[in-house]
Amino acid sequence: MRLPYALTAVLLIAGCAAARPDLGHEIAVPAELRTIQQAVDAAREGTTILVAPGVYEESVRVKTRGLTIRGARRGSVIIDGDAERANGIVVAAPQVSVQNLTVRNHTSNGVLISAQRDFRVSYVTASNNALYGIHAFDAQHGVIEQSYASGSANAGFHVGQCRPCDVVVRGNVAERNATGYEGVNASGGMFVLGNRFSGNRVGLSSNAERGDVTLAGNLVSDNDEALSPARADGAFGLGMSVTGQGTVLFRNLVIGNPGGDVVRGSGAPAKKSRAPRGIPVGQVAAPPVQPEMPDGPAPGRTPDAGKYVLPDEDLFDDRAAVRS
Repeated sequence: MRLPYALTAVLLIAGCAAARPDLGHEIAVPAELRTIQQAVDAAREGTTILVAPGVYEESVRVKTRGLTIRGARRGSVIIDGDAERANGIVVAAPQVSVQNLTVRNHTSNGVLISAQRDFRVSYVTASNNALYGIHAFDAQHGVIEQSYASGSANAGFHVGQCRPCDVVVRGNVAERNATGYEGVNASGGMFVLGNRFSGNRVGLSSNAERGDVTLAGNLVSDNDEALSPARADGAFGLGMSVTGQGTVLFRNLVIGNPGGDVVRGSGAPAKKSRAPRGIPVGQVAAPPVQPEMPDGPAPGRTPDAGKYVLPDEDLFDDRAAVRS
């Protein structure tokens, strides 16, 4: 007597499966699936998730390898934490790329790459995230490029606990953060190239005990911005703080930092500079308009540090709100 009911149930399940659209190698949000997380959960390896303009009030966790999440317009595809959710995007799978969107108002990180390999973050705007804008932790073989970070109470860009790292941080802008770029125990093929770290409280901090770190072609200027969030024990007015043996610096323009331009060793400012209290993360000014990611294949990961020349004071002026 139970067989007809069982058969009916099977047919119903099969019918539901047949009615589900074939999502293929591209998934459109919200046209095909309403949220970014739903698209990530439905995706298979190699899928590109194309996100239309809108404010997405969610925290996205990526657990499938080989995904690309790409916004249609960088400034209007917004993952908003509402000062309630911890992270905008958590990358918890290898070979994931995050492109051309904005992450803002999270209580921890805009984008977090956690213990993964072969990652890429391109043309991402991270603003008003309480700890880090873009944070690569125990992550290797990756690129953070052409992105913008402001309003971070720890650092706009952070790479930590990777040895060897094989990570390239290039062509980014950080301003109005406690620290523009911070590398902590980040060594072994670690490259920070051609970035603008200006108008923070500290421009760049690199702590690499094992060495093999290259800092080249960066503009690090005027890091005494009062309208920025402050760490409880943070320095103020410092350009570069570099500790550890084997760090190579060349063709960096480091100027106008009242607490000292380049400090090696302890990391203490060369001069005492009275630090203003700072402002809450949520009160840091909104970022200026940032460039869109171009079509076509992404550039290779090879750092090619030798091609970076000494930058001018107006490096990426068109992307920055705080002028040198």
